[in-house]
Amino acid sequence: MYALVEDNTITKTYNNPRGMTIGGIQYPQNIHSLWPEADLNAIGIYTVVYDDTNKKAEEWYINTNQTLAFAGGVVTATYGTATARAIADTLYTQADVDADVYPNDYYIVSKRGERIHIFAKDDIKIKGLKTVKKEIFDRQAAGLLAKYDWYIIRNTEASTAIPSAITDYRTAVRAKCNSMQTQIDNASDVDALAALFTYTETGRPLGEWPTDPNEE
Repeated sequence: MYALVEDNTITKTYNNPRGMTIGGIQYPQNIHSLWPEADLNAIGIYTVVYDDTNKKAEEWYINTNQTLAFAGGVVTATYGTATARAIADTLYTQADVDADVYPNDYYIVSKRGERIHIFAKDDIKIKGLKTVKKEIFDRQAAGLLAKYDWYIIRNTEASTAIPSAITDYRTAVRAKCNSMQTQIDNASDVDALAALFTYTETGRPLGEWPTDPNEE
């Protein structure tokens, strides 16, 4: 990004090189690639320097818009203080119920065509990070278990014994899912939650899924 500075004030920003008139003189687009930075600065054109000191991972935080400032001969784009995303669910309140504030999928239609809402106070309005992350592990666990569901079906229909390795694996998957979700529930804040997913030389605190018996 480039910024045009006039009288020590940023008057324009643009992402791609362009021709422009500065001080009554028309400059072509190619000065951005042909001129050294010092010469561009002399006519008020600066390449924006990005300061990401306050920027945090969008997965866990909501970053502010960048603010541009000119000081010391440098145009800098900086972020303000990031806001942690909510880790707990936001629930519908009685005020929401009274005001009919809820999405369309909370309605059912009666046989007489009446639209009746089926949500109540304390239903989830906005899922927090803990719920979102736990649901990911629910889906992952379901996918791992589904791979061997046919053993269960065969046992039910034909009484064919399920290999112990499969039974042990399915039990371990469920136990690991519960363990990871408990760790998530116990996280005190967004930083503690993020740390559970952060890999180090020894892995991540959440651990990994049990080894598939067919991949050992």
